[in-house]
Amino acid sequence: MDRTEPWQLRAAFARRLSDMYGREVPAYTTLLRVAHEVNQEVVARDGAAAERLGSIARVTAERHGAIRLGTPAELAQVATVFAAMGMEPVGFYDLREAASPVPVVSTAFRPVRADELARNPFRVFTSVLTPGDRRFFTADLQARLETFLAGRELFPPALLDLAARAEAESGLSPDDAGRFLDLATAAFELSPEPVDRAWYDELGAVSAVAADIGGVRSTHVNHLTPRVLDIDALYARMTARGTTMIDDIQGPPAWEGPDVLLRQTSFRALAEPRSFRLPDGSVTTGDLRVRFGEVEARGAALTREGRAVYDAAVAEVAAMRLPTAAARQEAAQQVWRRSFPATEEGLFDAGLAYAEHRVVDGRTVRVPVVYEDFLPQSAAGIFASNLSADATTDRSEEGLGLDAAWLAGAVGREVHDPFDLYAAQAAASPAPA
Repeated sequence: MDRTEPWQLRAAFARRLSDMYGREVPAYTTLLRVAHEVNQEVVARDGAAAERLGSIARVTAERHGAIRLGTPAELAQVATVFAAMGMEPVGFYDLREAASPVPVVSTAFRPVRADELARNPFRVFTSVLTPGDRRFFTADLQARLETFLAGRELFPPALLDLAARAEAESGLSPDDAGRFLDLATAAFELSPEPVDRAWYDELGAVSAVAADIGGVRSTHVNHLTPRVLDIDALYARMTARGTTMIDDIQGPPAWEGPDVLLRQTSFRALAEPRSFRLPDGSVTTGDLRVRFGEVEARGAALTREGRAVYDAAVAEVAAMRLPTAAARQEAAQQVWRRSFPATEEGLFDAGLAYAEHRVVDGRTVRVPVVYEDFLPQSAAGIFASNLSADATTDRSEEGLGLDAAWLAGAVGREVHDPFDLYAAQAAASPAPA
């Protein structure tokens, strides 16, 4: 019997989400078009060098989504949905500790093997609210928020049943695959149900992200991100088209040395019309700004030692407290030149980046392992750039201790350490004797 395999479910789901998000947020379609234009120009200009970090077919298909959930139970359910598509939790991100704190912790669901990433690298950055963290939520608000969240259903039983079967049987029949994709896509559509204005605003006084998660009875895609080969060119081109972009490209600066980790930017969250229910029961119209168009450029995966150098460089630039994006970019370039080797070979020789060995034109060369994950400061920075105000925090209160072990318990699955995955990928392509 023909079966739709997990990677095929993943690829089809990514396409369906992209189509859906394009209908909901038309500016996303413009972003895709510009990213495609830039990628084609880079390939025409640089030839094979443009595909050293992934073929143009992979880069063109590549997306990462972002969703926000309210409870560990919802997190466990979405883990089942993603497992059906061959996506596993990788990494633990604590956005509560970022420079612009957000009351969530996060992981990324993605393929973990190189061959699966090559087939389709779709990944979903998934955040869950932390109502028990007293730096953000009072005991009274926590109790009411948890009661509200317990009363909603994000993922219908039929979807969870199909997902569990797909994971257990490594795929689904074509008919069941269609049903699964219909239900999974519908779970992330923006709901037309009126939003309780008073409740949403109460949570919004704590954090706009808290309101987006706990102020509604559904979830939705917050952004869907294409990959671009020249993010600076894309930023300039989108700006020239009249699109309002956030001030900074998050992550490493543009410089003459090797690209590392992840650079991200976005257009600002758009005012989207929504219906609101007022305290007297009447329904009115208004708008919310919670969804935006993000784009990313990926570089080499750094080792633990390389990541320590990166984190120190980021902290050094942040400590300067420079007022403009241009000044921050210039300062970062200077810090990078002092901190990192100017070539990929230098990165490899210093043990700062993971390398794979490939045979090119009859000789063995080292190429970077692509960074497949996320940066918490960058994620929080984009969140903050698209919000009207930072979260309200009470630093006199004790934080809620959550870590990767807690996350693994919540999803009932191993949470992979990304460094271990990169090290295994590098080790799988040993240098010739």
